[in-house]
Amino acid sequence: MEGLMDFGPWIILFSVLVYGFVHSLLATLAAKARARQWFGPGAERWYRLAYNTFGILTFLPVLALVAELSSERLYIIPAPWSYVALAGQLLALLALVIGFLQTGIWSFLGFEQMLNPSPNPTSQMVTGGLYRWVRHPLYTAGLAFIWLTPIMTSNLLALNIGLTLYLILGAIYEERKLVREFGERYTRYQERVPMLIPRLNKIPPTEITDE
Repeated sequence: MEGLMDFGPWIILFSVLVYGFVHSLLATLAAKARARQWFGPGAERWYRLAYNTFGILTFLPVLALVAELSSERLYIIPAPWSYVALAGQLLALLALVIGFLQTGIWSFLGFEQMLNPSPNPTSQMVTGGLYRWVRHPLYTAGLAFIWLTPIMTSNLLALNIGLTLYLILGAIYEERKLVREFGERYTRYQERVPMLIPRLNKIPPTEITDE
């Protein structure tokens, strides 16, 4: 067991990559089509909620590995810079809340689909608010939160690397779906607004609106 614990960061990184692969696989149109085939047209209504619930429950074992496996402390950000890092994490949490609200939190969680009798609700392309600065503000805020932690261990580093890869690849895959769904309008949006890192020296243009 002690030898296994020495490989803690690698085990955590591998578990995050497996989690990301399974979670991404379930997000594909093929997986949704298979759910409709097995459970009928009504599967479209509960799939998002089931997907999110499964994602949360299957991520708990990954967090348990981070907590239980032996880990080496890599650094501690000293005061007052640790307060700056904590303030950044609070801002990231605030951005997550705002992003969820702008995206439509009930739709994001899957409750709106459960309550909506329409089998194919109309999707809306969100480009206002935080989406004027980056195309994926939820991912940007999540990355800022995990990397601004004042205390870094080898296990946390492995977790952060795995989550970063997962979020970047997830953003790329999501962009492909959005291009198929919204076409030229989204490609124009891509040309004007960066994916994850905002251009702080230039306010993103506002030509694209939520019409």
